Amino acid sequence: MSVAMAACSLGLHLSPDNNNNNNNNCFKVLEKSICSVSMLKTTSIADSDKLSSSGFTIIPRATAISNVEDGNQGVADIVPTPIVIIDQDSDPDATVVEITFGDRLGALLDTMNALKNLGLNVVKANVYLDSSGKHNKFSITKADTGRKVDDPELLEAIRLTILNNMITYHPESSAQLALGAAFGLLPPKEQVDVDIATHLTVSDDGTDRSLLYVETADRPGLLVDLVKIITDINIAVESGEFDTEGLLAKAKFHVNYQGKAIIRPLQLVLVNSLRYFLTRPSTEESSF
Repeated sequence: MSVAMAACSLGLHLSPDNNNNNNNNCFKVLEKSICSVSMLKTTSIADSDKLSSSGFTIIPRATAISNVEDGNQGVADIVPTPIVIIDQDSDPDATVVEITFGDRLGALLDTMNALKNLGLNVVKANVYLDSSGKHNKFSITKADTGRKVDDPELLEAIRLTILNNMITYHPESSAQLALGAAFGLLPPKEQVDVDIATHLTVSDDGTDRSLLYVETADRPGLLVDLVKIITDINIAVESGEFDTEGLLAKAKFHVNYQGKAIIRPLQLVLVNSLRYFLTRPSTEESSF
């Protein structure tokens, strides 16, 4: 995963310069999020009240699932699609995170504690119900500045932390999440065909910016890599929304080139660059 990023933000202005300065910080933030999943998976929820090294508070799952290892759900035959939305558009002062997993989510106190360990404050939280289930929404700011999260590495760490906690407390969700292949008891039954799943469009959103839409197979680090590809061709990201829906990732970015909407030739360059990056085949290092 490429994590050498510009000093940039989703909800702030991204610059393609200074690509190497944040490399070490990026790895530290993402490793902190990913490593927490290993501790959570190897710690017995029934035997421990806290993870001593991370400070996470352990609470019971909202819904008990029996025989997960065998692929049998004791409570429901149909497992809802996990959805995590990171929204940088709706609130100018905070990053809004929305988590949905049918009616199976509890108070998510463990998730809020995990976010605090990333140096974040949950300044507002609310829950609402609709036909798709219970939606948990958090407004998040950085603890040191009181401002919304302003760099892709930390946004990706937020996303991974939430998904890691979901897999830990709701192991049945791992079969529907890309992270489930690495951290879950039940890996996804089917792999997404990235060529079929990948859709990219760019349209004008006024005279000063364009709207980039990306839909593709999800994987860890995807948000960081998308922003890097965009900024590498001197396109600035103003704000956006990144959605994780089961095995798919869907992103909307407000972008501009030198303060203007992206002209057609540059739109083609952007789309082709992203498509090549997202659909190119991976090669094992051992093959060299």
